[in-house]
Amino acid sequence: MEKIRIGIVGYGNIGRGVELAIARNEDMELKAVFTRREPSLVKIHTEGVAVKHMDDMMAMKDEIDVMVLCGGSATDLPEIGPKLAANFNTIDSFDTHARIPEYFKNMDKAAKEGGKLGIISVGWDPGMFSLNRLYAEAILPQGSTYTFWGKGVSQGHSDAIRRVEGVKNGIQYTVPIEAAVERVRSGSDPKLTTREKHLRECYVVLEEGADRQAVEKAIKTMPNYFDEYDTTVTFITEEELKAQHGKMPHGGFAIRSGETGEDGNKHIIEYSLKLDSNPEFTASVLICYARAAYRLAKAGQSGARTVFDIAPALLSIKTPEELRAGLL
Repeated sequence: MEKIRIGIVGYGNIGRGVELAIARNEDMELKAVFTRREPSLVKIHTEGVAVKHMDDMMAMKDEIDVMVLCGGSATDLPEIGPKLAANFNTIDSFDTHARIPEYFKNMDKAAKEGGKLGIISVGWDPGMFSLNRLYAEAILPQGSTYTFWGKGVSQGHSDAIRRVEGVKNGIQYTVPIEAAVERVRSGSDPKLTTREKHLRECYVVLEEGADRQAVEKAIKTMPNYFDEYDTTVTFITEEELKAQHGKMPHGGFAIRSGETGEDGNKHIIEYSLKLDSNPEFTASVLICYARAAYRLAKAGQSGARTVFDIAPALLSIKTPEELRAGLL
């Protein structure tokens, strides 16, 4: 079987998840891991695979079929994404929703200039939830779409907590409000505010001598993160944080409520996820789209794509004949 040669850029939570996902896909092999850190200090799971500095990527341009970009969306991907898209077929999980059009434009220009194929914003939201919102809205054009996230760890909000003065460590859970979810599932088409849809639960380890009240106020009033939500702050020890909050679960619901016909028959379309490991699941989505990028590039296509542009059959290791016989 021909192996798709994968490179990983960045070896954080997502990068480690991508490595594990490659091992579960028999048509793929990990070729190299690229890091900004000192390569000798980065230990990976896969034996015999080189860990190299990011400055060495271009030397392996002809040895990698798809590069999986595992950097952050705030500052990392906007900078390195277009640079790499001009030289490699790429996949990334850029998730700053408001900046996706801008990022797509930059990636499309770079990939077309380099004759490469790049699929952006791959994961579960944006990604799988995006697809299901599209399917549902196309099927039920008259209706409303709702997205609930959690219960799960928000990496961005957890990072925001840890940047508050006086906080030694912390983690934040996004929690759907069950009453709001049930109102949506009832088909009543409710108009819900941000505060009515989700709670924010924060677990915080304080620096020695820190002011509890000041830290709690700083978190609860933080613009764009917590000020529009009912937020709880619970202070715990470092040991409790490690013992009780060591995993990174997540998930949620994408729900479409709509009507059909002259009598207004009501319908609910719901897609849900319950994830033990947010980064490992995201990595698994990235890897199946890497397969699609490889196939499209081999067919001579170039430029940027999103999950909306990729035919489902391109994601599967199975042949079209196998898919028709077994899944259709």
